[in-house]
Amino acid sequence: MAIDPRLIAACLAATLVALPARAEGPLSAIDWLSKSVTTPKGTQVAPPAGGVKPGSSLPRGTALPASVPLPRKLPGEPAITKDASPAPITATVLGKPSPDAVGLLSAARTGLPYRLWALARTEDIARRLTAERTDTLPALQGLLLTLLLAEAEPPVDSGGQGMLLLARIDKLLSMGALEQAQALTAMVETTSPDLFRRRFDIALLTGTEDAACAEMQAAPHLAPTLPARIFCLARAGDWQAAALTLGTAQALGQVDPAEEELLVRFLDPGLADGADPLPPPDQPTPLVWRLYEAIGEPLPTLGLPVAFSHAELRPQAGWKAQIEAAERLARMGAIDPNQLLGLYTERRPAASGGVWDRVAAFQRFDRALSVGEPAAIAEALPEAWSAMTSVELEIPFAQLYGERLMKVPLTGEAAALAFRVGLLSPQYQEAAQARAAASPPPDLTEAFLIGLARGRVEGLAPPDSMSRAIRPAFLAPQVTDEALHLLEDRRVGEALLLALDDVGRGVTGDPRGVAEGLSLLRRLGLEDVARRTALELLLLERRG
Repeated sequence: MAIDPRLIAACLAATLVALPARAEGPLSAIDWLSKSVTTPKGTQVAPPAGGVKPGSSLPRGTALPASVPLPRKLPGEPAITKDASPAPITATVLGKPSPDAVGLLSAARTGLPYRLWALARTEDIARRLTAERTDTLPALQGLLLTLLLAEAEPPVDSGGQGMLLLARIDKLLSMGALEQAQALTAMVETTSPDLFRRRFDIALLTGTEDAACAEMQAAPHLAPTLPARIFCLARAGDWQAAALTLGTAQALGQVDPAEEELLVRFLDPGLADGADPLPPPDQPTPLVWRLYEAIGEPLPTLGLPVAFSHAELRPQAGWKAQIEAAERLARMGAIDPNQLLGLYTERRPAASGGVWDRVAAFQRFDRALSVGEPAAIAEALPEAWSAMTSVELEIPFAQLYGERLMKVPLTGEAAALAFRVGLLSPQYQEAAQARAAASPPPDLTEAFLIGLARGRVEGLAPPDSMSRAIRPAFLAPQVTDEALHLLEDRRVGEALLLALDDVGRGVTGDPRGVAEGLSLLRRLGLEDVARRTALELLLLERRG
């Protein structure tokens, strides 16, 4: 006797735990983020329920990458003392920890005030945080990362909803900072569907999906969509339940044709024998990317959002793919430079051209520096520096080698190049002091660089147009009316974002933005960030 498949589907559907309606992202939502684990539009953002875990701001065992700078204040700068201006009355729950307050870095570590946002509106902050910024200099990228990870008093209108936390996590994901984003999601005591969506995507890209699936199995209300549930059932070895769930979704019309074909091949690879490969999607989600990999049709991560590069760092990826992925992530400041060092020096390149030429040049320089022979170092340094410049990895290189190069007795062009590497390292002030003490600067450019690193440009002639744009910020800093308004309202976090945008205008051709942004950074007490940003403006080719 034949059984009506619609009846089977209806029975199965009744046994399935209801999936939550899609939670809309906080203004920011990255296109690829969590589409693999969302359902059709329906409800508003669900708050990360449960509040904040008690304890310190930095979870035990969480390691921060070396690329996260902790800003240093300018000695003698006056503190912002004006009271906040009046704002609309806002209701909030008293005594309940807000998810928006969590952070991996305490105010004592960042040097930023705990009251970062004052009377600013959460939606405005989220919009400014998640705005796309192109051609961002590494020093400013690091400052933004610090701001995203900072523990801070939540905005007055946050209401414990967690909108700002979700915006911060989304921005971290767009920067490829998956480890930090994952740590932020773990700081909320009870996981909500919104947080789990992001955690699930991170797990798919970092190869920890079994743990995420176990979490989903233990808390069925977190299961975002049928494809995500099917994937996790199969990962757990329950292929029959996975197939029944897919059959139910097909009968109820809950999967589109492309998604259906992909899931069918995932559950029964034999059906793909002799079939044409599936067309690659224009913008795959992490789940779709993993499903294509599982059916033997892996998609390249080059050209996808930088967060996908983490998938290429897994052991099953080839050495070349790992190197190129690490380069993309190191360029964003999302991984420790030592991870890039480890991959570059893992083995000898077996080919030439492209990435292999970079690896060979890097290894020659690393060996020469390890031996400590000045002549070999002088010979290898220009080629290694050129290789790093070609992929915009000057800052990771300087972080790895700048301090060691200062101790090598070099002369001529090699010494001048080593000096510039040192200026791009965290030890830029020491590099300037040593260069000034060794001999008089050979030209106006070097003299200006030394003065800038030391924070004193009085009497120094700017050698080019960018130097002329930078100089006023270190002679007589002037901030804009918009910046003054933010400072008067004690909206320090928004003022920092304004400074980033102002300097960004300078990078793309507006010299006024350079002076305004650097002046604001100095007014905020971020002298270290201001100097490193100015040095990068002069030494890096990031002119739009």
